[in-house]
Amino acid sequence: MPSTLARTLGITTPVLAAPMAGGAGTPALVTAAARAGGLGFLAAGYKTPQTFAEEIAVLAAASVPYGVNLFVPNPLPVDRAAFARYAALVAAEGERHGVRVDPAAAPVEDDDAWHAKLAVLRERPAPVVSLTFGLPSRADLAALRRTGALLLQTVTSVAEAKAAAEAGVDVLAVQAAAAGGHSGTFTPTAPVADLSLVDLVGAVRHATGLPVIAAGGLATAADVAAAVAAGAGAVAVGTVLLRSAEAGTTATHRAALADPARTTTVITRAFTGRPARALRNGFTERYAELAPFGYPALHHLTAPMRRAAAAAGDPERVHLWAGTGFRHATEEPAATILTRLAADL
Repeated sequence: MPSTLARTLGITTPVLAAPMAGGAGTPALVTAAARAGGLGFLAAGYKTPQTFAEEIAVLAAASVPYGVNLFVPNPLPVDRAAFARYAALVAAEGERHGVRVDPAAAPVEDDDAWHAKLAVLRERPAPVVSLTFGLPSRADLAALRRTGALLLQTVTSVAEAKAAAEAGVDVLAVQAAAAGGHSGTFTPTAPVADLSLVDLVGAVRHATGLPVIAAGGLATAADVAAAVAAGAGAVAVGTVLLRSAEAGTTATHRAALADPARTTTVITRAFTGRPARALRNGFTERYAELAPFGYPALHHLTAPMRRAAAAAGDPERVHLWAGTGFRHATEEPAATILTRLAADL
C-alpha cells in the first residue's frame, strides 16, 4: 500500500529519481521515473533561468508528476590569497593538458541566479520544489509557498532537520554521507557526519515528525526496504541511475563508473570548494588537501578543465560524482532500475 507521503506526491512507487545537476538529470530521466510510478526531480543548478523554464515546459507538456530542485544561496566566500594559490595550481594542471585556466581571474561568487529562478517558478509553478545547501529566507519560502508547491528541504543532520521544520517546510529529504555528488549540508566547512542512512532517518523522524524521503547510498532493493522500514515514506536514488539510458551522464563518467579498477569513493572539495562524494581519481589525489573551501568560486575556476577532460575522455581531471553504491549502476532503462529497487516493498 502506498505510504501517506506517496499518496501526497501522487505516486504509486516510492522510489524517486534524485535531482542531479550538471547534465545527468535530464527531462527524459524525470519523465521515465514518473512513468515508472515514481517521481523525478529536475535540477535547476548551473542552468540558466531560460533553460530551466524550457525544461519545466517540457515536463508540464508530458503531463507527469515531477519536482524541481534549487540550490539555495549559502555563500562560502573563498579566501582571496588561498584562491590565488589554488588558481595557479589549477592553471598549471590545465596547461599540461592543453586547457587554458586564467590564474589571475577574480573568484566568481554568484548565487546561481536564485531570484531569477524563483521568478520562473512563479510563472511556471512546479508541483514539488526541493531545496538544497541551506534554508531560504522566510520571504523566499513564502513566495515558493504561494506557487502551491509542496516544499521539500534537504538535510544532513538532526539540527538541520529541526531548523527546516521550524521554517515550515512540508517534507525532509534526509541525505546520508554515502550520497554521491554534493552534500546538502548547511555547514560545508564542518566534517560530513558519517551516520548510516537508517540511523539518520530514525533520528530525524523522532525529532521532527515530518515525512521523510531517504537518500544516500541506496543501490539495492534491500537498501530501499531498510530505509522504508526505518520510517522513510519514500527514497531518492541518483548514482544508480547514472548509466541509465535516459541520464545525461557523459561517456567519460559512464566508463569510469563501470571501470573495475575504480573501487573507492572520497569526499572532496577539490573540484568545487564544497564537499562532494566522487570516485577517487588523479585530481582528487593531488589536490584534496590543497583546495581551499569556497563555493561556487572553485566550481567556476575548475569548470573549464573539467569540461575539457570530459570531452577528451580523460577521467583523471573531471568530477566523477558517485555514491558508495556506484557498483550497482547499470546500463538499463531507468524504469527497469527503479522497478527493481522497489521489489522488496
